[in-house]
Amino acid sequence: MASHPTPELTEIAPAEAHQLVTRGAMLLDVREPDEWAAGHAPEATHVPMEQVTAQRAALPPDRRIVAVCRSGGRSGKVTEALTSWGFDAVNLAGGMQAWAAAGFEVVADDGAPGTVV
Repeated sequence: MASHPTPELTEIAPAEAHQLVTRGAMLLDVREPDEWAAGHAPEATHVPMEQVTAQRAALPPDRRIVAVCRSGGRSGKVTEALTSWGFDAVNLAGGMQAWAAAGFEVVADDGAPGTVV
């Protein structure tokens, strides 16, 4: 199986991701805790990549999930796993780097402006 058989259906740009989240999709940040603490989207839910399998029962089966990491690689793997489990999931192409570059908000754990590390 190819890693991205239909890229237009599995990867989306930051603007589309932001629209989906605004309309109720879950933004699932799969980065490590230190990356999350430095800066994340305010709407995001944090589940580190290595915990996604264990936490999958807690994920919403009836909402689209937009997976995100720093650059899109880890979240791409998570998106593949989620879709194989029956979730409606897409990967944010370019990750949090692209999200921040597109001008969308990034906050640190203390609520101050964050950075993508």
